[in-house]
Amino acid sequence: MLMQYMEQIEALGLNIFFASIFFFIGMAIHDVLKQGKVPKFGRYIVWLVLFLGCSGFIAKGIIQMTWETTGIS
Repeated sequence: MLMQYMEQIEALGLNIFFASIFFFIGMAIHDVLKQGKVPKFGRYIVWLVLFLGCSGFIAKGIIQMTWETTGIS
């Protein structure tokens, strides 16, 4: 029974891995910005870039999921 769901388990594990990596990247960036005493405008730019990177992966996942459910790919 486990072999039937192996693909789904792998996909879920990969998504959790990417979410944890983005979390740790965010924590590291927060620490560097805090210790470097970066001005607010610079902090906003850094967080915007991080958010855009995360949203790209989220958009890719949503597009891939909709394509797979409609049978395009």
